[in-house]
Amino acid sequence: MTKKQIKRILRIVFIITSISSLWFVPWILVKAWILPLPDTVQEQINEAIAHKFDGMIVYVDQAEKAPEFYAGGWHDRKNKIPAYPQALFKIASISKLYVAVATAKLVKEERLSLDKTLADYFPELVGRIENSDKITLKLMLQHRSGIPNFVDHPDYWTKTPKNKQETLEYALDLPADFEPGKDYGYSNTNYMLISDLIDKVLGYSHQQYIKEEILIPLKLKNTFGSLHEVDIDDVMSGYYVGVEDDLKTEFTGLMIATAEDVGIFLRALNDGSAFNEGEQEIYSSIYVYEHTGLLVGYQSIAKYHKDIDTVVIQFNNTTNFDGYDWNLAEIIYNRIVKIVRSKKSS
Repeated sequence: MTKKQIKRILRIVFIITSISSLWFVPWILVKAWILPLPDTVQEQINEAIAHKFDGMIVYVDQAEKAPEFYAGGWHDRKNKIPAYPQALFKIASISKLYVAVATAKLVKEERLSLDKTLADYFPELVGRIENSDKITLKLMLQHRSGIPNFVDHPDYWTKTPKNKQETLEYALDLPADFEPGKDYGYSNTNYMLISDLIDKVLGYSHQQYIKEEILIPLKLKNTFGSLHEVDIDDVMSGYYVGVEDDLKTEFTGLMIATAEDVGIFLRALNDGSAFNEGEQEIYSSIYVYEHTGLLVGYQSIAKYHKDIDTVVIQFNNTTNFDGYDWNLAEIIYNRIVKIVRSKKSS
């Protein structure tokens, strides 16, 4: 068989495989992707609701323009309360950006060291987290520590931990995912430990430090450290496909904010106004400038688009087991950015 014949067979196999794989892609994703792009952000949100999202909030901040606020669907499905842009939302892993900024500030103050190890800061974890003497604070911040992610433990979702110690137990006494610094592996355990470290160094809550050093200077009055600090009715409900119950009272100890507050913070993060002198250089060496968040019932995307000098925040309150709602949310987000970009260039 000649090389030409082999290449032809491989091409045919590739085409057949590609076509076959479409049967495993939820057609709602294909539909959402190929539909003509609407003229407005609100029309795109309405389209998203038609794709079975319960509710969605979008915040758009273009430089030299007044911020734009959008919403669609339900804030509270049971009580028939429509979604509104000023609602509070569980921002999940977007909170890592705030923790990373706080860490950069403490490093600049020389109260933390990027080169000190987990063993230095938490000697009690030596022997319970592999490579504790090699895992530096910097590697933890960068998700290059190799520490297992507690949410990946098979019991995490069936036996939900009641507190931080129970949560940490799901990451202890396990083999490392990889040698420190040799790979990348996103792990919530890293940032839970970093938050605990900040508490330990300060002698008080890292959330209080975030409030004093980040939220107050930026005049962010609608960002909170937990559900206990807010009126529960102000928090957008969260839903899981196939489950009727409202999930907003689950996972109470996570950060909550409005889309506007997240957007203001994200712009300040990217333009440097969230930092004092010397802090941004440290931050740039340890973490990213955008983030997503995923929690049962809650999905969020927070990004700054440099080419159009625009921040776009998207919250939606529907998740499902197989993750297609996450893919759908990303498709909707990218289409919203295209709409904003097209308006910017016109």
